[in-house]
Amino acid sequence: MTECPPQSIQTTCAYCGVGCGVRAPVAKEAEQLIAVAGDETHPANYGRLCSKGSALGETLIDEGRLLYPQINGYRSSWDQALDELVKRLKQTIEEYGPESVALYGSGQLLTEDYYVANKLMKGFIGSANIDTNSRLCMASTVAGHKRAFGTDTVPGCYEDLELADCLILVGSNTAWCHPVLFQRIRASQERRVKPAKVVVIDPRRTDSCDIADLFLPIRPGTDSILFNGLLVWLALHGKVDDAYLEQSTQGFADALDKAYETSPDIGTVAEKCGLSEVDVECFYRMFADHEKTVTAWSQGVNQSSAGTDKVNAIINCHLATGRVGLPGSTPFSLTGQPNAMGGREVGGLANQLAAHLEFHRPDDIERVSRFWQAPNMVQQPGLTAVDLLRAVESGEIRFIWIMGTNPVVSMPDADRVKAALQICPTVVVSDCIAPTDTGQCADILLPAAGWSEKDGTVTNSERRISRQRRFRPPTGEARADWAILSEVGRRLGHAEAFAYQCPADVFREHARLSALDNDPEARPRDFHIGGLAELSDQEYDQLQPVQWPLRSRTDNGTQRMFADGKFYTPSGKAQFVPIQETISAQATEAYPLLLNTGRIRDQWHTMTRTALAPRLNRHKDEPFLELNPADAASRGINDKALVTVRSSYGQSVLRATITDQVQPGQVFAPMHWTAQNSQTGRICSVAHPEVDPYSLQPDLKRTPVQIEAFHARQHAVLICRDKRPLPDTDYGVLVKGTDCYRYELADTENGLDGLRSELMAALGPHIVQYQDSELGIEKTLWLDDGKAVAVLMIGSEYPTEVDRSWLETLFASDAPEQPSWWQVLAGVPTSGCAGGKQVCACFGVGQETITAAIREQDLESVEDIGKTLKAGTNCGSCIPELRQLLTAIQVEEV
Repeated sequence: MTECPPQSIQTTCAYCGVGCGVRAPVAKEAEQLIAVAGDETHPANYGRLCSKGSALGETLIDEGRLLYPQINGYRSSWDQALDELVKRLKQTIEEYGPESVALYGSGQLLTEDYYVANKLMKGFIGSANIDTNSRLCMASTVAGHKRAFGTDTVPGCYEDLELADCLILVGSNTAWCHPVLFQRIRASQERRVKPAKVVVIDPRRTDSCDIADLFLPIRPGTDSILFNGLLVWLALHGKVDDAYLEQSTQGFADALDKAYETSPDIGTVAEKCGLSEVDVECFYRMFADHEKTVTAWSQGVNQSSAGTDKVNAIINCHLATGRVGLPGSTPFSLTGQPNAMGGREVGGLANQLAAHLEFHRPDDIERVSRFWQAPNMVQQPGLTAVDLLRAVESGEIRFIWIMGTNPVVSMPDADRVKAALQICPTVVVSDCIAPTDTGQCADILLPAAGWSEKDGTVTNSERRISRQRRFRPPTGEARADWAILSEVGRRLGHAEAFAYQCPADVFREHARLSALDNDPEARPRDFHIGGLAELSDQEYDQLQPVQWPLRSRTDNGTQRMFADGKFYTPSGKAQFVPIQETISAQATEAYPLLLNTGRIRDQWHTMTRTALAPRLNRHKDEPFLELNPADAASRGINDKALVTVRSSYGQSVLRATITDQVQPGQVFAPMHWTAQNSQTGRICSVAHPEVDPYSLQPDLKRTPVQIEAFHARQHAVLICRDKRPLPDTDYGVLVKGTDCYRYELADTENGLDGLRSELMAALGPHIVQYQDSELGIEKTLWLDDGKAVAVLMIGSEYPTEVDRSWLETLFASDAPEQPSWWQVLAGVPTSGCAGGKQVCACFGVGQETITAAIREQDLESVEDIGKTLKAGTNCGSCIPELRQLLTAIQVEEV
């Protein structure tokens, strides 16, 4: 990887909840390309970065940026846009009341942005209808923490993942979704004389299983049954901590009685969960026999109609054994977004107040109102994500401001969300990217500063507050979100309340509120950063990563919580929660499969940033559907064929990936693709809007669906030097490459016939053509001064033999001497030129290169591959795939 210059700015990554430290050079111009590196001093990552983090510098380009405000699609000045926004906002409130206004934010906002948004809405506009995409991320964990601990507190820290003697990963593909944590775990395993036992619990066999001693392919939705069974087993075998139960908990007997009802014995648990009795007992013994046990979970637990119960079923087992907040021994939620935790701190969810204050305590409402001097302080929670957008549809909400997120893609029942926004009288969208699915529904578009251009703080999964620092000027006319919100507050007549001049002003106020009436002796609230309330601007600028609570200036932060057995409930004791069996959406005759959605290794959310980096597009380059070989065979579906996946809410067309990593009766699709890069890849249009009754978090893991083969009459691959709009076909995907753009296309009629004529008109007649009669593919190459401008291949069959990665290299500005054009039209490189599908994104190493090296140089291990090709030596995310390639070749050669 490229090393950063010695003079650099310390900041944090823009992606997942790990909160990795990043070093970046100061850029004098917005368009100046930079190289980033991991910050070796940051305690979250100690210099490691994943493939996405390593490519951050490659995404800092003007392509796709929203450069200036727009009203109804036309450029405007900031004054004009804000005047229009405030005029519409006032008119809406006057005619329909403050509850007709909503704000939908993002876990990618900085804490300072979040704080001002929450203050503006709940204290001054007078609407609690402010929710965020964190509702789709960690709301079930928030609710579970509050039920058990009395407050939303993550007890542990990342070090516990390394100290544990037994590590349980539940619904968390850590290898792909929190790669740096996974590499910390792997490195710890390699250092230890006696490595920890690792259990992975997931319906899919993911790359996280690469380090697993035991994999439990659990039936979707039955996690609570499994952990209820563990609670029963612990009690029956005398493995509970009686002293801890007596001194520090309440409700054990009731929780155990309910667990007996759902999970009386291992046989019942195994049958309900779709597991073997031997594996269930092995898991229970592993948990019981290792005092240092960490259970870590993420979206596989949270994104469920029973997500809160799943969280509490896990916590119940840790409470029963006294394993909470101790070194190497704790329940631990892995946050999905970079600042989902910061949003929770400032009350960014509709059912929260700022600073971990609560609506159900009237004194808390008064505290916030008094502190803010708020004239319109809300008195009750607002609408959460799904209901909020339903209220837009019904006309109950008539003004919605969407900041830094893309709900037309990420919300369940996404087509309905899009339709609701299209009829809403006023939609305001603040974003750094112009062409988004949600932005296309906007009446007013506001250009927001992006990562590298804004200053503030974020809080990661272990309660660690870190600075995100600006190191380049804003692109175009972009402004920081806190500054945009503050200006709106001033224009509404609240100049004194929104007189912030810099993000440090906001942070200091946020810290003061956390300390308000928060006497540490009385133990009223966990969130307390009063020790940072008097930071000077310089001290704020120099703030180093620190974990809350932080109660005084001399406080160095708090690594773990609850080790003293005291909690934030009225009794001071943790609460067991009785967990009953929940019947979630089931497969039916009409919809016989269960759809699970999630993330992939090299992309983030809706790809607005990561898709700008060509090397992040090469591992998984099309939206796909994983399905079991048995389900594929029964439907006549071949690998790489197109399939239609359909629910009662919507449908998508995706590329089939046939694999035994998913169980029969289940399918998996990633959530990243949007209408900007895929006509049919928005999988959340298929996802059902069922929510958890406690957290109101949508269930994105088990939508009943049907699938069938998509019968296309024509298929095509087009590679162009310049970007073109997606053609109007039944299937189309746009993939950005290095100095070119690739289009994968298909149509059920003959919709591609006109594409060649369109290209001829646009690119000119300088072509080479070839008719491959054997394969039935027509191939056309456009040239300009001997250089490839575009290549189009159309046929009745999907052109699987075409090496896309090799063809893309011919369009690079530094491409070597061009091959003969007949070879280009063949689509197959000469021996030694093929890279194949990318495996290592950090160093751009393809599958064919790796397999050739294994065979020709007799490589026997992942370490050998790393020494030869560098693959797997940076973030390590590709190590499981490297191991799979090694195993496949070794088996082949036996």
